[in-house]
Formats: sequence, structure tokens, C-alpha cells
Amino acid sequence: MSNIVVFGAGGTAGSRITAEAVERGHRVTAAVRRPEATSYLPAGVRTVTGDATSARSVRELAEDTDVFVVAIGGGERTLWRDAAQTLVNTLRELPDPPRVIHIGGGATLLTPKDTPFLEEPGFPDEYRDSAEGQADALAVYRSAAEGVTWTYVSPPPLEFHPGERTGHYRTGTDHPVTDAQGRSVLTYEDLAVAIVDEIESPRFPNARFTAAY
Repeated sequence: MSNIVVFGAGGTAGSRITAEAVERGHRVTAAVRRPEATSYLPAGVRTVTGDATSARSVRELAEDTDVFVVAIGGGERTLWRDAAQTLVNTLRELPDPPRVIHIGGGATLLTPKDTPFLEEPGFPDEYRDSAEGQADALAVYRSAAEGVTWTYVSPPPLEFHPGERTGHYRTGTDHPVTDAQGRSVLTYEDLAVAIVDEIESPRFPNARFTAAY
């Protein structure tokens, strides 16, 4: 059993990761900006005010924690980079820091041309800030010196939505996992399965992975 802090536990991804972890017997702390708005989280979840971009908050929540899950969203482009930088800078100063699992964007995955999807012609403008912000966060982790163990998780770049929990998925690294028809599809529920699997049996330390059917 692990002690897990989920930043952004009230969101679409964070709430499902929280539920999956609780169902498997882990102790979960939901670190959110408005604890009063998370009554729908499973019983037994400790809810606190927390901010992944605050060094003080990160330091306080790191005590007796095994894993930080970063599932934040809804902010300006700098949000994800600031969170990654805060976590890296703060945790490397601690004697036994938690691992970090950061839920990133699928648009940072690579096309068959080995260029990020976010650089493709016609990439939707409404998603550009968040996609570039998540790319900035990935760059922060990849440039981190020793002292922090991180994993960056990218869902499929297009077909990623709430749905059924099957408990099955396949993994890849920098390119989307595709089926026989060339589609890369995953539900939020099975992303949560993949993340808690990574918490329980780490396969991608200091690396990025993606998952799909």
C-alpha cells in the first residue's frame, strides 16, 4: 500500500485516478484548490488545500508520501511548466522525496515523422496553449538533474474520453499505441488503471509512457 497525493483530484482524470487507487487499497490525499467541492470523491480520501506550483505546499505534502500524481488543468500555459519546475526544485532538496507521476498531453507524442502532434498543420488553436504548456513541463522533467524520480504519462492525442474501465491496455513511449486500424484510443478509466499500475510496479522511471488499446 502506498501513500499517494493527487494534485487535481477533483478533475476528470484526477478523480478517476483517486477512485482507482482507493479501490486497490492505497491511502489517497486529494490536493485541490477547493476542498469543499469534492464531496463526490470516495470515502476515506483525505482532502486538503494543495497547489503543485507552491513550494511550501509541495514540501508540506511530501512528508510520509510515496507518490505525487499531478493531474492539474484549466490554467494558463505556464501552469504545467511551473508545477514541474516547483516539484523538481523542491523535491531534490528532500532526503527521501516522493516519486512524481505527471499526467501530460497527448499532443506531445510524436507523429510518424517524429515531430510532435502539436506542430502539425491545422492543430486546433484552442488546444495550443495547453499542449505547449505540457511540452514545457516534459522538457523540465527531462532536463532534471539527479534527486527526483518522475514519470510523464501521455494519453492518446485524439481519442481519449470518459468511458468503460476494462483493465486492459498496451503501452508505448514517445509514439501513440495504435490498433490494426491505426487508431489510438483510451478511456480516462483505463488511464487511471495504467497509472496505478505504474505506482504499484514502476516500469518507466525518468521516462514518458503512453497507453491505448
